[in-house]
Amino acid sequence: MKNRIPRGLIVSCQAAKGEPLYGCDVMHYFARCAVAGGAVAIRALADEIPSIKKEVSVPVIGLIKKDYADSEVYITPTKDEIDRLLETGCEVIAMDATARPRPFGETLKELVSYVRSLSENVQLMADIDNYENALTAEALGFDYISTTLRGFTKETKGIQIPDFDFIEKLIKDCKANVIVEGGIWERGQLERISSFNPYGVVIGTSITRPRDITRRFSEVLQLK
Repeated sequence: MKNRIPRGLIVSCQAAKGEPLYGCDVMHYFARCAVAGGAVAIRALADEIPSIKKEVSVPVIGLIKKDYADSEVYITPTKDEIDRLLETGCEVIAMDATARPRPFGETLKELVSYVRSLSENVQLMADIDNYENALTAEALGFDYISTTLRGFTKETKGIQIPDFDFIEKLIKDCKANVIVEGGIWERGQLERISSFNPYGVVIGTSITRPRDITRRFSEVLQLK
């Protein structure tokens, strides 16, 4: 299957519950700005995808964040979320590809097979946290391996991101397209990541979350 996402910068345009922009229906404007600035694809929540696709023509990586009582997996956890995403017309579906148990006892292998049985065109992105889970996702046939969950699982909590050594090893050893995501705030970080030649890079918070961007500056402002 031909890659649906061009190589380059992907911008995550999301407003999760609890954030100032949640429910404001503005992510399609962020997507428009991102594409105008050179983004080759957009990563977005399912509810925002229809308006984003009306605004831009680049591929959209879709996901749904949902909490279940019996699992720590929250990025596209079950077949129900996959069904909803397939209705949005997104070109790629992102899902948690860690080794953590999924809701209702569903397995990652089952979800991959489920998507493949329903659509020949939609591709899959594995949001992973460590090396072993990346190799497992590759063996399951994911089209893209993303470092999205590095530092956000119990097993990787406390690891400083971007984890450059991890990124370099992953790109060197994986045959699947490696997408780097997480903790990118500076051009220097991106320059170093570029030297490893990943397939692409996702940047979200430092571009599309004004509250966090403002907080980052306000915390260092020391007036006397």
